[in-house]
Amino acid sequence: MAESTIWWLLAGTAVGVELATGTFYLLMLAAGLSAAAIAAHAGASSTVQIVVAAVVGAGAVLAWRAYKQSKPAGAPANANRDVNLDIGEIVHVDSWNPDGTTSVKYRGANWAVSSSPGDVLTSGPYRVVEVVGSRLVVQKQ
Repeated sequence: MAESTIWWLLAGTAVGVELATGTFYLLMLAAGLSAAAIAAHAGASSTVQIVVAAVVGAGAVLAWRAYKQSKPAGAPANANRDVNLDIGEIVHVDSWNPDGTTSVKYRGANWAVSSSPGDVLTSGPYRVVEVVGSRLVVQKQ
């Protein structure tokens, strides 16, 4: 069996495992294995093929990691508008309990509400900044 065929089989296996597990990094390693297969087609020695696989695979992994770290981290799911459409909505608070909680009518139901730390508890409009279970965490608008 030709060396290039072995490299292509390894690359295909890495892609198959990636599809089964969802590990994006395996695609980067499969790119390295594919580069080694191309090097084998070009007539490179076994040592060069291994070096090409290692350099391209590791380089792709490091480049992807650097890209992911350069992007700002997303908000957690309970405070992310992409996950919970209640985030950013406005509720009207009539009065607060002494413990910093209240109940508001929102979307046709009564919801427990607590304020963000540091907010002055006054009546008026508040923006939903987080949903914890069935409790809205709000911030003065």
